[in-house]
Amino acid sequence: MKLALNEDQRLIKDSAAAVWKDRGAVERLRKLRDAGDATGFSRALWDELAGLGWLGLPFPEELGGVGLGVTELCLVLEEAGKTLAPEPLLATTLLAGSALLLGDSDAARTTWLPRISAGEVIATVAWQERARRDEPLSCAAVARSAGDGRVSLHGAKREVLVGAQAELIVVVARDEASGQLGLYAVPGDAEGLTATPLVRVDAFPCARIDLDGVVVASDARIGGAELLATVLDRAGIGLAAEALGGMSAAFEMTLGWLRERRQFGVPIGSFQALQHRAARLYIDIELCRSVVMAAARTADQPGVPAAALAQVASLALARTTDTFLRVVDEAVQMHGGVGMTDEHDVGFYLKRARVVAATFGDAAWHRDRWARLAGY
Repeated sequence: MKLALNEDQRLIKDSAAAVWKDRGAVERLRKLRDAGDATGFSRALWDELAGLGWLGLPFPEELGGVGLGVTELCLVLEEAGKTLAPEPLLATTLLAGSALLLGDSDAARTTWLPRISAGEVIATVAWQERARRDEPLSCAAVARSAGDGRVSLHGAKREVLVGAQAELIVVVARDEASGQLGLYAVPGDAEGLTATPLVRVDAFPCARIDLDGVVVASDARIGGAELLATVLDRAGIGLAAEALGGMSAAFEMTLGWLRERRQFGVPIGSFQALQHRAARLYIDIELCRSVVMAAARTADQPGVPAAALAQVASLALARTTDTFLRVVDEAVQMHGGVGMTDEHDVGFYLKRARVVAATFGDAAWHRDRWARLAGY
């Protein structure tokens, strides 16, 4: 498997770095948070991302996409992670987009994917619930027959990424009669659906979704448990790429501080103990880079078995979440007292790392799954 980038991929990565850097890095997220912005991200920038083709990177051209893959999208997500960009690229293109692209419904695919690629639709997947946060496939929401082939959805979902802003929400619910999981494409303004914005520690937009008899047509179901598992694994690889960007930025920020901060008349970076700690972090980050790229390449292989995808996704998430947490903890500690203040940017990376580590199951859950899939 080739882990080096080709010329087109390097161009995408360089372009993404320029776009995110020009927006002011963490300063932009701070302003959105302090202003209590109801959207939580920049709609103007979202339109620009659509113009660049990034919202449709993994979609085929006949559906309005670019015809590339998860690898190219991960390059964009990595650069977004460096600046903690809150735009819902992961939720829209990799979560909801994967569900539509790989799902059973041609109607949903042709209706929504071109609009997602054009930036006309924000989309997400609502799967998390209060119970069993350590088990992504657990589900208490139910789908009941409403007659005439229709289905009514009941339950509540928590931590739904851009749930209050989404025009399309792919809801996970369990069929009351068969007990099987189903993914249902639900318009964000559907009657009986209530989105309540949540204030989260990382300042990224999310919401609680309440489903009180939301009625959808039978063809709104786009897949079942196998589709959900694949969607979460693909999105997990994207989140690992975003985490790679976040840890890289926090590490570079810390190196700058080690060069700048002086004690006893010398930069603290000249102290051997801090050099050793920084070297260890550098090695761990580079290991994460290889793991993330290998996982993204695997996701793009035609006909990749679900077990193989699950294994590399769990490896990427276990490695990156652990390393992201270690890097930001060390970053705050090496910054000393200033690292604990809200005025310093390094704290934003610490908060983001805590959320990343709990999004698709924690590192311990993914290590256990990887071991089971590897036959241990």
